[in-house]
Amino acid sequence: MRTYKESEKNFITEHLQEQPATLMLQARRFPDLPVAELVQQIQARQKAMTKLPDWAKNPELVFPVNVSVEQSSSAVTAAFKASLVSGKLLADLTGGFGADSFYFANSFEQVLHVEQNQELSEIANYNFRVLGAANIQTIATTAAAFLENFTGHADVFYLDPARRGDRAEKLHLLQDCEPDILGLLPILLQKADKVLLKASPMLDIDLAVAQLGKVARVWVVAVQNECKEVLYLLQQNPPDPLTIETVNLKTDGSISSFTFTPDQEQTISTPYSDPLHYIYEPNAAILKAGAYKSITQQYPVKKLHPNSHLYTSDTLVTDFSGRSFACTAVSRYSKKELLARLPQKQANITVRNFPDTVASIRKKTGIREGGSHYLFFTTDMHQKPVVLFCEKV
Repeated sequence: MRTYKESEKNFITEHLQEQPATLMLQARRFPDLPVAELVQQIQARQKAMTKLPDWAKNPELVFPVNVSVEQSSSAVTAAFKASLVSGKLLADLTGGFGADSFYFANSFEQVLHVEQNQELSEIANYNFRVLGAANIQTIATTAAAFLENFTGHADVFYLDPARRGDRAEKLHLLQDCEPDILGLLPILLQKADKVLLKASPMLDIDLAVAQLGKVARVWVVAVQNECKEVLYLLQQNPPDPLTIETVNLKTDGSISSFTFTPDQEQTISTPYSDPLHYIYEPNAAILKAGAYKSITQQYPVKKLHPNSHLYTSDTLVTDFSGRSFACTAVSRYSKKELLARLPQKQANITVRNFPDTVASIRKKTGIREGGSHYLFFTTDMHQKPVVLFCEKV
């Protein structure tokens, strides 16, 4: 890797908000600068702006190719992971761009950043020095080679296996990712007290728990109600029963969490009701975790239908983990009835256990997106399709 001259860093900073394609067309205006290379830096920083804003704005840092930035954890999820574990030594066996390692360094005396790509390892090492993370050591090798040669003992091994195939397709099954986490499990648990694994939100949690074994805890992590990752903590003697915690990380720094056990979820008798005064939609992490029945145990709400995953109550539940709405009307799925209540022909539409898609509903009814009305197209406890007219609480 190479570092950049002051004139090159100034170019990156000055043009950080501009379109890369436009900059390339204007390359002749800057004959003394390697514009194509600098534009690549700008592109990478623009991709990192929402994930790692402080890094993206730091002119001293060097960014790798875009794919490494796309696969990097965000600052908010990396900081959350760092809050889950602590100790003397953590080895990040899939170091990549280094965001996770950087935040883990706040929770451990020493962090080993293991990355098989030599250039990426050098970039991470340089950036760590710039950021003042002196307790991170970079090692350019594969996870398997590191484990074979590692004679010490770590408190935690962290892995975020690559989920891109040979044709850049997205993968999510553990056996398809790199490194082979299932094959490495015996040595991982032999040389560390705990293993923290980040997996795709697309991976079925029950399948992952069955394949991994020795899972002590699962965290389903959403950011602003968008599910981003699922974390599995493995150790030799995990507690029984397994606990799953869902977390929704908000922009104000607060965390909405919900904890349940899959064993309890299977035995709960769910109360049902017609739509009452308030309607609730659990956040994305809860829905991904499958805590559909447990919701009714932790909050005084009833379910509309076994498969709708919408809940209701007469009295507002102020601390519900998700979105809350006041239900103003219940309608049949009739264009005439719907438009009679929507003179502006505008509403936000959500479909839960309903035969039509959002696009199909908009095409049939002519209802445009937006406005202050929220319509839930769903199925009630009597197996009838209904439309709930709601306003945000």
